[in-house]
Amino acid sequence: MIMEGVKNKADGTSQVALYTVMYPVFKQLEEADASAAQILRSAFTEAEKQNPGLTQEFLLKVLEKKKQKVNYHESLLRMAAVDAQALPELRIDRQEPEFQELNERARALKRILGTIPDEIGDRVGFLQTIKDIASAIKELLDTVNTVFKKYQYQNRRALEQQKREFVYYSRKFSDTLKVFFKDGKAINVYVSANRLTHQTNMILQAFKTVD
Repeated sequence: MIMEGVKNKADGTSQVALYTVMYPVFKQLEEADASAAQILRSAFTEAEKQNPGLTQEFLLKVLEKKKQKVNYHESLLRMAAVDAQALPELRIDRQEPEFQELNERARALKRILGTIPDEIGDRVGFLQTIKDIASAIKELLDTVNTVFKKYQYQNRRALEQQKREFVYYSRKFSDTLKVFFKDGKAINVYVSANRLTHQTNMILQAFKTVD
């Protein structure tokens, strides 16, 4: 088996793969051929939109062909935490302090999630990481609530729905941790953490689109 814990279908983390793996590749390509980079970026973005999971399938095929044995979800989690908000697609441009704080809270959460693979084997260290994640989630939600109170939006209902999605996956992550301490299956924690990373990105994208 080439990959551990991966099914060749969309599992809620495929868009993380698009941003985490492919977009940095396109950014590097821009230095050599900006036009080609833009064409590929647009093509992959549209293809992922129309066929969720396509990016993941593409990456799995590449790794399979190269005969690379990789824990896909662990690698994705680590990569998502590196320079977590360098991509303009995942950064709110508005300069008001509340929006910049939202950027920072999201970046902090993704970076803490990215430490899970290093800490999960050490019970004491992992318990502290879980506490840090819980605090980061609360701080992000507090900032979202502050933005809601201070600013008015025409698409407020959509923004509130995205917040509910984030809360839902935060709770699912907590449930996954409870199961992990019974069965010891780290891969399920990685998958759930990647889904939470995705929801964090969706929070940023939702607020990025408002005027």
